Amino acid sequence: MRNPKLLTTFTIILIVLLNLSAQAQQKAIGIFDGQIDVGAKTKPGAGTYLPQNQQYVISGAGYNIWFDRDEFHYVYKRIKGDFILYTKAEFVGWNGVEQHRKVGWMVRKSLDDNSAHVNAVVHGDGLTSLQYRKTTGATTEEIKSNITHANIIQLERKGNTYTMRVAKYGEPFVTEEVTNLDLGEEVYVGLFVGSHNADVAETGVFRDVRITIPYPGIADQRTPMTLGSNLEVMEVATGNREIIYTVPFSIQAPNWTHDNKSLIYNDNKGLIYAFDLKTRTPKLLNTGDVKNNNNDHVLSFDGKMIGLSNFVKELGGSIVYTVPVTGGIPKQVTPKGPSYLHGWSPDGKSLVFCGERDGEYDVYKVPVNGGKELRLTTTKGLDDGPEYTPDGKYIYFNSVRSGLMQIWRMKPDGSDQEQVTNDDFNNWFAHISPDGKWMVFLSFLKEEVEPGIHPPYKHVYIRLMPITGGKPKVLAYVYGGQGSINTPSWSPDGKHIAFISNTNSQEAVK
Repeated sequence: MRNPKLLTTFTIILIVLLNLSAQAQQKAIGIFDGQIDVGAKTKPGAGTYLPQNQQYVISGAGYNIWFDRDEFHYVYKRIKGDFILYTKAEFVGWNGVEQHRKVGWMVRKSLDDNSAHVNAVVHGDGLTSLQYRKTTGATTEEIKSNITHANIIQLERKGNTYTMRVAKYGEPFVTEEVTNLDLGEEVYVGLFVGSHNADVAETGVFRDVRITIPYPGIADQRTPMTLGSNLEVMEVATGNREIIYTVPFSIQAPNWTHDNKSLIYNDNKGLIYAFDLKTRTPKLLNTGDVKNNNNDHVLSFDGKMIGLSNFVKELGGSIVYTVPVTGGIPKQVTPKGPSYLHGWSPDGKSLVFCGERDGEYDVYKVPVNGGKELRLTTTKGLDDGPEYTPDGKYIYFNSVRSGLMQIWRMKPDGSDQEQVTNDDFNNWFAHISPDGKWMVFLSFLKEEVEPGIHPPYKHVYIRLMPITGGKPKVLAYVYGGQGSINTPSWSPDGKHIAFISNTNSQEAVK
């Protein structure tokens, strides 16, 4: 649906764009090195970056991107090796002059109009396809997607294989692929708009633009978390994302504080930080001698305390502690490990965690001040990620007992265990909204991971589902997994969530 306020802004932008000089087009734009009109006689196009909402607005003309040569406007950068390109893209105005005007991602061997290339493209009439020219001056070929009118466009390179993933926002990806396409080690990658009419400029709007450099290999549960991290905030109603902090190392699992002032996360060294949302700077949280924390940390419902999961070798692994949210001396809760904390009861009296005892991983409950732990699940196989609903009536958790990892729930005493999700994904870590009406959870592709593991550096979805049931909606298409959203990360008003995405290149995501 179009936003009238945005369109008014775009109209103003277009007037500015049409007056840009050719010299200005060579300057860097956002994360890209420059921009250019490809094609000798192409009507001038232009692009601009809007940092306040991290959008790119690009206008372009040209006869087509087809046959043996192309004409369009291109915003590009040079990249070596493998990468994943992602954006949410739409045209400004639905009734363009030509039904085959084009918007999308493109990878080119050169900036010549007859260059070998591949592009993931959405046409004005909704046609969504993977187009490519194998060699210089060759005829363009096309693989049409099974869906039309996609607005989520992803293009991934692994060597000489290019994979297009496209979706209508809210739906899972549909995939097409071309192999043995040699464009060279270093290529041009970028966003493009072509009007399919030499005399007319069309305009596309691109938001949530991500250039990800993936992990160089196949990540599993033991893969060290060494890639860089983007701390992202998403507006649930619109799906709009914003990167608010980027570091060249691993940070994980943001908790949103109840005063709406900070996000609490752990880093790769096991330290806990409070990220100030106003100044956008992190501050080390004092946790005393408890300095080997993993990404299973939880805030109490009153916002005054935080529970930590700290590795203690002598006690068997992860041990649960509590500490004031402002910092202080932690108090040990569980006597043995591994114990991975995930939930705090609304009345503040109990903690729930995933514990490994005698070779089985189950959900346990323990008094917040320590004491006898109560085993809540007994089914063979992994039960993990327990979290209370705000009214305290249920504990949600994930379990492999039905085959794939799925979301389940039970009453606080462990009774009436019932399955909540039932689909072809491996679903982890249900987080309940503050009003108790919604949940978000992390979904791995069953083709990429086994049901009982949740590794980093995978293609994952963050999905939204009514607490009463229904079809899940994809909120975010993320390169991440382990550490992205292990812990509750809703904003206090329920309008936003926070999560981590990953990349091996900080230059590409600034």
